[in-house]
Amino acid sequence: MKLMNGMEYVESLRAYHPDIQVKGKKVTSVADEPLFKPGINAVAVTYELAHMEKHKDIMLATLPDGTKINRMNALDFSKDDLLKKLEATRLICKWTGCGQRYLMHDALGALAEITAMMDAEKNTDHFSVLKGYLDHVQKHDLTCGAAVTDPKGDRSKRPHQQENPDLYVRVVEKNQKGIVVRGAKANITGAPYMHELIVLPTRAMQQEDVDYAVSFAVRVDAPGLRMIAKPAGRPDDAEAPFSSNYGQSTALVIFNDVFIPWDKVFLCGEWEYTGKLAEAFANHHRQSCIGARAGLGDMIIGASALMSEYNGAPHNEVSHIRRSMAELIRITEGFFATGVAAAVYGHQTVAGNYVPNAVQSNIGKWMLAEQIYDIFRIAHEISGGIVVTAPTAEDMALPESGELINHYLGGKHGVTANERIQMARFIEDLTASKEGGFYSVISLHGGGSPEAMRMSTVRNYDFESQKEHILHKLKCFAKIEGTCKECVTCLNDELSEQEC
Repeated sequence: MKLMNGMEYVESLRAYHPDIQVKGKKVTSVADEPLFKPGINAVAVTYELAHMEKHKDIMLATLPDGTKINRMNALDFSKDDLLKKLEATRLICKWTGCGQRYLMHDALGALAEITAMMDAEKNTDHFSVLKGYLDHVQKHDLTCGAAVTDPKGDRSKRPHQQENPDLYVRVVEKNQKGIVVRGAKANITGAPYMHELIVLPTRAMQQEDVDYAVSFAVRVDAPGLRMIAKPAGRPDDAEAPFSSNYGQSTALVIFNDVFIPWDKVFLCGEWEYTGKLAEAFANHHRQSCIGARAGLGDMIIGASALMSEYNGAPHNEVSHIRRSMAELIRITEGFFATGVAAAVYGHQTVAGNYVPNAVQSNIGKWMLAEQIYDIFRIAHEISGGIVVTAPTAEDMALPESGELINHYLGGKHGVTANERIQMARFIEDLTASKEGGFYSVISLHGGGSPEAMRMSTVRNYDFESQKEHILHKLKCFAKIEGTCKECVTCLNDELSEQEC
């Protein structure tokens, strides 16, 4: 098994030659494209952390034969694995803002659950195909993107009802060697610097949508696959200390009659399982999102604490700053706790892997989606207007204006204007820039909108046991005569009516 480091990951990209354009220009080498560099750096961190001794417990998973692999490439085979995946995601995103690679972990976990279910119920062979693909990914320590979201077109219509039949990915041909697919996936995280893409259905299909019921893996440079990408972060921006180093590209991925061999096809025509697969991926991914945004919260907490000190109003001395810092901690650790609960209350599937508790993972993602704006607001309250009004890097570089800036914009004694402005820019970069807006929108809609979380929470909540509990209590209370303490305190649902 190969366990690459960051530089080896970058070099591995040179073996792929995808058809990509970014900002109107053709990309000849992804590994050397400056507009993708912050995204490549972010994924490289997921490889580097796996080699750091102090992080190996959460960054590495152990296969049954004792082999160590990157946790991002592993299935979860215990509740402890679910918890370590959550912690690993938080660590990665504390460094990078969004490490992106955890999407493949979520896709593989969902596919294991649903392909094993299909094999058991329909006598298919999809789970064995997935296991073969999983071996391939682990052997080469690949990074795969999760291509889930279709363009959708008129959202009031189902896939087969669209005027343009290519608005959802569909199968247009089957033969002995494999399938041919056509369509597109939109907003695909990190797609340009992935090795392969794992394509999943974005919604539940009906029988009329059978051609759109498909899941597969494909190399990013497969013939007929094209990407129209956005830059990652704010590359080469002197006023973006974070996102000039770490960022995230997204791409519109177009499948123009792309051939997929059968050994990379995980679902084809089993429309009854598309909703289950989409829901399973969402469950895994929403728990991962909790860890990811906790990592972003960690960065904002640290930067806000430093900024308050630079301003001469540290949280341990100024009461209203202390309250604001406490609120940042409450929000971040509050939604992270639901991710922990999702792991603790996770359960085993027919495939043998463990999945998070869906109610807890949905509630946590729902919380962070709406509270990300509170995190940004509080950081702005603590830091002050300098977050968006600091002089430009060009003005600071000029001797005369630079001297004036240093004279007037220094912080408390010993804090230079440059230190204070750099911290202000860091906070602006994360919370008030184009990149900050990006983080707010992906927090809101990444992994599903708040409405999707509400629907999933209600769908997965055990209403029946709660209703049965109340009916049981009412039957018990109806038998009470006087003030029998034994009956009044009969709160155990397992007691029979006769016992009560």
